[in-house]
Amino acid sequence: MASEPVEVLLVDDDPDERELSLHALRAHGVTGHIQIATDGAEALELLFGDGVRPRMILLDLNMPRVDGLEVLRQVKADARTRTIPVVLLTSSQQESDLLRGYELGVNSYLVKPVDFQEYTAVVRQAGNYWLQLNRYPRS
Repeated sequence: MASEPVEVLLVDDDPDERELSLHALRAHGVTGHIQIATDGAEALELLFGDGVRPRMILLDLNMPRVDGLEVLRQVKADARTRTIPVVLLTSSQQESDLLRGYELGVNSYLVKPVDFQEYTAVVRQAGNYWLQLNRYPRS
């Protein structure tokens, strides 16, 4: 198990978008530990190798090595991680990606706004809902 509790596992290959997400989470009250993975393979390594059990996974869809849909599939297929809320935060507006995400068990599918203020608002609202309002089992 990870040595300190992880509130959010942030998985995004774009350094600028990672920084925007980090800024939005921290500026709006997420002060706990945020673990970062720069692609899907690293996220799976953290989740299943190191035993990181975040309260929420904020997951990009289009990434090198392992994409977000495969990460989602593995998270929701494993009894150790299936109850962790997964929020896909992506630039994809394709209906096929949206449908596949929900078929695989995503908890929320959000399209990344282009505008800085809108982007931070979306991340803040997702963090507030999944970390402060939502209740889920801690097994």
